[in-house]
Amino acid sequence: MRVTITVNGSAETVDDVWEGESLLYALRERMGLPGSKNACEQGECGSCTVYLDGVPVCSCLVAVGQAQGRDVRTVEGLTEGPPGDAGEARLDPVQQAFVDAGAVQCGFCTPGLIVASHDLVERNPEPSDAEIREALAGNLCRCTGYEKILDAVRLAAARKRTAGGKAVRS
Repeated sequence: MRVTITVNGSAETVDDVWEGESLLYALRERMGLPGSKNACEQGECGSCTVYLDGVPVCSCLVAVGQAQGRDVRTVEGLTEGPPGDAGEARLDPVQQAFVDAGAVQCGFCTPGLIVASHDLVERNPEPSDAEIREALAGNLCRCTGYEKILDAVRLAAARKRTAGGKAVRS
C-alpha cells in the first residue's frame, strides 16, 4: 500500500506500507524523523506525541494508513523560519523554554512533552499549574521530578503573554 501524508508542511509518500504499521514507525524508520520516540508502543507514555490535523495524538496508536491525506506535525516541524547564523533551525519558543529551564535531561520524553506543551500554550497562554499538569498527564518522564518541565511550560506561557499572544524567546 502507498500512503501520502503532509509531514511538517511537505508531501511525503511511503510505499510498501504493511497492514498495522504505525505512524510512529513510518515517521522514524521510513521518513527519517527520529524526534518522536518509541517507548511503550501502547499510548501510555506520550513520547511519540505528534499533531495529526492539529490534534495531539500518540503516533504509536495511529496506523499510518489512517494518516493518508492528512497533516502531521512532529517536534521537528515546530522549529521556525530559516536557519540562524550557524545554519541551525530556530527553535520554537516552547522548545527554547525547555532548554532555558533545564527541562531536558535524557531527552527521551522531551519531544512528546514539547508537543503537548506547545498545544497547551497555543490554546491557553495563561495556564494554571493544575491545567499544565492535566495537559501533560499523558506524558511520562523517568528522569525528573517534573518541576523543571513545569517551569518550562510556565516560561513558554509567560513569553507568549509578553509578546501579546505570539510566543517569543527572550
